[in-house]
Amino acid sequence: MELVANGRTPESLEKEFEPTAQTIRNWMKQAQLDTGQRSDGLTTDERAEFRRLRREDRRLKEEREILEKAAIWFASRSGKLPRKPSDS
Repeated sequence: MELVANGRTPESLEKEFEPTAQTIRNWMKQAQLDTGQRSDGLTTDERAEFRRLRREDRRLKEEREILEKAAIWFASRSGKLPRKPSDS
């Protein structure tokens, strides 16, 4: 990042190092988001939190589905069917 800040272009760095110029530009944008110089995207911490919440949401949906199936199974064994759960 310092090389770009000191005047090197992503294209010149691409020739010297492996990452493409676009990758270097993406890194620069992310660094600017993380330091508060930009506000047109998510910071690294916000992205990590978003991923964590999506995983948690997926897990909770799976758990709810398992519990609903278990409730139906137990109800069928006892002869009492549960009320249909609300989506609220």
